[in-house]
Amino acid sequence: MARRRHERGPGPRRRRRATAPRHRRRGGLVKRLLTVGALLVPLVAAGCVAGPAPAPAPAEQDREGVGHQTADELIRVTEPHVLSGGTLLEGPVFDDEGRLFLVDVMAPPGEPKVLRVDVGEETVEAIYTDEASVFTSAQISPADGRLYLTDGLGGSVQSMLLDGTDPRTLFSGDIDGTAMLPDDLAFDPEGNLYISDIRGVEGPGWETLGRVVRVSAEGDATVLASDLASPNGISFDEDYAGLWVAQYYANRIDYFALDETRTEVTAAYPGMYVDGGKARVDSTAVDADGNVYQGFHLKPEIHVYSPKGDLLAVIAVPEDAPDLDTATNIAIEPGTTDGVITVSGPDGGYLYTFEALAEGTRQSNGG
Repeated sequence: MARRRHERGPGPRRRRRATAPRHRRRGGLVKRLLTVGALLVPLVAAGCVAGPAPAPAPAEQDREGVGHQTADELIRVTEPHVLSGGTLLEGPVFDDEGRLFLVDVMAPPGEPKVLRVDVGEETVEAIYTDEASVFTSAQISPADGRLYLTDGLGGSVQSMLLDGTDPRTLFSGDIDGTAMLPDDLAFDPEGNLYISDIRGVEGPGWETLGRVVRVSAEGDATVLASDLASPNGISFDEDYAGLWVAQYYANRIDYFALDETRTEVTAAYPGMYVDGGKARVDSTAVDADGNVYQGFHLKPEIHVYSPKGDLLAVIAVPEDAPDLDTATNIAIEPGTTDGVITVSGPDGGYLYTFEALAEGTRQSNGG
């Protein structure tokens, strides 16, 4: 697929506005998945790029000691899709060469669904599309180095090489008699996957149909936890002893302690209650110090909590940013504090940069 690069001209920067109708996303995830999955259109876009971005602004603390950092726009990755009514970037993950992979949840059939960003050159390349899947997250396996993706429409886990070739299905089908609605994923060191099953996301919210599912590296699936309020974000803590799980309809991040084999939950309890207002928690990541980064649906911010539950920092897009309402995910390049945020809304899908509180690891890279 083609790769494009657009340079900014001299003079003050002018942010482009979407040429497509400014549809706001209505309804929940399932409606968007069905809408995207029903469309049959040709490949029409490969992404846009922007010029050099300034370094992230340093954080300032408020009276309660919470740091406030303004993220900087790096690149516009996607424009809203007319046929699906928008665009939604998820699952940013760096490979060993520093290239960033991500997915567009709302890409219609035939349009770029998996994209690769050269953060230094600020270019975007579409590497994969198909006619059926709706990818909701991405992460690179520590076992085989392939890119793994959750398909929210097909209820499956897919994988491919980093150039978008050799697509395979690791898992599909029912688990304990019920199909999965996979959202985010995390890997343990052996290459086993832990997936948030966001069932019940169509609401009203008090029906706790969600689960946490473990899919082994060989493709065998078991339920680790059930009766959850549509779990969304999922990430191991810094030493792989347990999982942080963000429950979409509870606006809460729970901690699930695991046994030594990581095949059984030994304890589960609330870790952080999130003041989300009308927003809801989205994806979750963890840095080398164990700090928990929480994204939001319908709030363009990232909240950072200590492992003890204290709110440490709020990272937000600038007040004069394009019309963006959702900051789903972060990725911190491993071994550095260079972080990116996927931010989407009526004006398109963007990447913003920020300075992380600690170095990135696998737990803060993808999912």
